[in-house]
Amino acid sequence: MTVSTVPRAAVAEPVRILLAEANPFVVSALTGCFANDSRFRLIGSVDSGEQLLAVTPASVDVVVLAWQLTDMTAPDVLRAIKSRGCALPVTVFSNNRDLGHVRLSVRLGALGFCYQFDEPAVLFDTLHAVANGRLCVPFIDVTTINDTPLAQLTVRERELLSVLARGWTNQQIANRTGISENTVKYHLKNLYDKLGVHNRAMAVAVFSREAAD
Repeated sequence: MTVSTVPRAAVAEPVRILLAEANPFVVSALTGCFANDSRFRLIGSVDSGEQLLAVTPASVDVVVLAWQLTDMTAPDVLRAIKSRGCALPVTVFSNNRDLGHVRLSVRLGALGFCYQFDEPAVLFDTLHAVANGRLCVPFIDVTTINDTPLAQLTVRERELLSVLARGWTNQQIANRTGISENTVKYHLKNLYDKLGVHNRAMAVAVFSREAAD
């Protein structure tokens, strides 16, 4: 686990938990687990991002957020929380061990991250740490949290990706930059290789996703 302090005041026990989970079996299991641990009080559950975003932040100490709700993914919810300036401390509760999900969640503002495969004690310790103002996630190199696919591009490649996102054709790029269309294609191939994509649409999707982050 990576644990570090973030600027949030400690909260008194029991920790008030709001569960954002679309799977009723997971909701039922966690409800039973929280009932047997006096450190926590489950104040309710929601199954959609819109329901979660309507919650009054002051009524919750920690949100346990599933990776997929009925209407939004965890990154979508975290982006919405950030854009609305909500003070909702979130622990993502995921069924995927992709460390990229951890990095993305932390970059978007999550303070905790747990796997559904872990023992309940791991989740509870994480929630208690987050409620008391600490970042608690599976071990990752925190210096790589802000590393994104776009970070490896050259200035020219970033400019090229930007105009691709505006809908420019290869010929338009060549005409407006003073290079040949073949050179444009060469730069595009290098750009695609670095992003791990195969075409223009996929590259623009990566650009749009990171711009939203």
